[in-house]
Amino acid sequence: MKCVICKTGETKPGFVTVTLQRGETTVIFKKVPAEICQNCGEYYLSEEVTQKLLARAEEAAKKGTEVEILKFAA
Repeated sequence: MKCVICKTGETKPGFVTVTLQRGETTVIFKKVPAEICQNCGEYYLSEEVTQKLLARAEEAAKKGTEVEILKFAA
């Protein structure tokens, strides 16, 4: 797909690191599957991946986690 940010790059499948923050909680996910723009590096997550990340981050926030680093598990 064409990147909506730079409008010139094409995206290709790859892996990224995603950081989510809410209040005092920071959750870092490594090796998250995404479509990555080959020109500017902007990445796009599928709806399924996004839902999994948000659910896991919500769990961490409810536990009162301050910082958590996880390898993404499909």
